[in-house]
Amino acid sequence: MDETYDVIVLGTGLTECILSGIMSVGGKKVLHMDRNSYYGGESASITPLEEFFKRFGFLEPPASMGRGRDWNVDLIPKFLMANGQLVTMLVHTEVTRYVDFNVVDGSYVYKGGKIYKVPVTVAEALTSDLLGFLEKRRFKKFLQYVLEFDENNPKSLSNVDPHKTTMNEVYKASDLNTNTIDVTGHALALHCTDDYLRQPCLDTINRIKLYSDSLARFGKSPYLYPLYGLGELPQGFARLSAIYGGTYMLNKPVEEIVMEGNAVVGVKSEGEVVRCKQLICDPSYVPDRVQKVGQVIRAYCILSHPIHNTDNVASCQIIIPQNQVSRKSDIYVCMISSTHNVAAEGKYIAIASTTVETKKPEEELQAALRLLEPIDQKFVSISDLYEPTDLGKESQIFVSKSYDATTHFESTCQDIKDIYKRMTGLDFDFDEMKRKHKDTCGDE
Repeated sequence: MDETYDVIVLGTGLTECILSGIMSVGGKKVLHMDRNSYYGGESASITPLEEFFKRFGFLEPPASMGRGRDWNVDLIPKFLMANGQLVTMLVHTEVTRYVDFNVVDGSYVYKGGKIYKVPVTVAEALTSDLLGFLEKRRFKKFLQYVLEFDENNPKSLSNVDPHKTTMNEVYKASDLNTNTIDVTGHALALHCTDDYLRQPCLDTINRIKLYSDSLARFGKSPYLYPLYGLGELPQGFARLSAIYGGTYMLNKPVEEIVMEGNAVVGVKSEGEVVRCKQLICDPSYVPDRVQKVGQVIRAYCILSHPIHNTDNVASCQIIIPQNQVSRKSDIYVCMISSTHNVAAEGKYIAIASTTVETKKPEEELQAALRLLEPIDQKFVSISDLYEPTDLGKESQIFVSKSYDATTHFESTCQDIKDIYKRMTGLDFDFDEMKRKHKDTCGDE
């Protein structure tokens, strides 16, 4: 291990694997190491089911749950927006050759103790039970305005300055009531708090358009999910890196990050030092360079039935907006099943998650857990959220953020683009990710 690499990557979480793939495609010499024996880090899918039970201190799963190897349980539950940034990355890098996806069957929102399908087309707005008669017409007009909004076409703006007018002001002009604003901001624009109301409207309008464009691609919902679980994604990008010369080492303990002055020069593992110019890692490798910014609680529930009031769909997302349950942040539920090859036939995995706000985190999920009853088996985890205190300018150490409570990857993609810019000094360009030559590892 006396070679010098352009980049060493520590940890095989999704963020690290995507950056590793991008750097390799861009011609960098990359070494990728993980102290674990499996890919995925925090974003791994755990299989067989016996391993998942063991992880939470339980004995063997009951026989009623079928074969353990039929299960792949995600530690970080998230769906992909069909028109979102992660899908664009997958398509540009052709990682889609290694990962198959199914559309998620439905997208729902919680209001007044019940769940409703999220209306996003003009036709759905007019037929939805979620909205009263007059509100349907107002929401229809609002949706038409948003979908035709073009910041470069003054005629479409109706005296709105995309960079100055707040989203609150846009809602007021449309005369939408509080419930409709909740649905729009949290189930369509996918904000997890109400901070966006006081910010310029362009970001929220673009988020609603992303939701609508994603829905238009497949019709059932705007979300995709990989067969065999999210652990397939880091492995797909790891393979991309390997095709471009990236070297992978699992089960590799990291003893020290070697510095000269204030800059990283290498990593020490099993008594040997391998040198590098830049380092990418998850927060667990550099506890002295991150700060805790919160916690996420996740409840992993095994069910023998689909979630009630969802038309018996085999997969779905439910968002519980903060105001509906007197909180500061939303609660998310995502459910998947054997249609995505992650559970035994007739079984379902529903995962509820939220940002911790009190000293009794499990009680914060009660609104979500009530929707899932009866629950065969429940596992609860509480994870710390970390952000880097060192942005890497001097040290050349670039640390990813922890995965948040949201059930989509848009915030993760933003982190990837931010790290890329700090590492290279260049804005992230999807075209730069396009593969330069053919895969020689068994593809036709």
